[in-house]
Amino acid sequence: MSDCLFCKIAAGEIPVEVVLETDSALAFRDIDPQAPVHVLVIPRAHFANLQTLTQENPDLAGQVLALATQVASHEGLERGYRIVTNTGPDGGQSVDHIHLHVLGGRPLTWPPG
Repeated sequence: MSDCLFCKIAAGEIPVEVVLETDSALAFRDIDPQAPVHVLVIPRAHFANLQTLTQENPDLAGQVLALATQVASHEGLERGYRIVTNTGPDGGQSVDHIHLHVLGGRPLTWPPG
């Protein structure tokens, strides 16, 4: 999608600090981190949300999740981490391109605050 922020990032049109990448997915640092480690993981192909991705390409969904766990290892999050995805406006999704948040580097409480 030509107007999708994350599609532009995946295409290399917008620079980001890449953490890890594969042929099918990209992991990069969030510009507004909510924890000491806050990395976003996206598929390179456009899928609006988790439901669309899992219905249309479940293999890719597994690849994106696998990259998120690789990010956690790469970032040294042995004590634990959180993987979050928001789906739809009521779920807090701010960019209509599926993305996983890998958060860690401190104790994470629930609810946040």
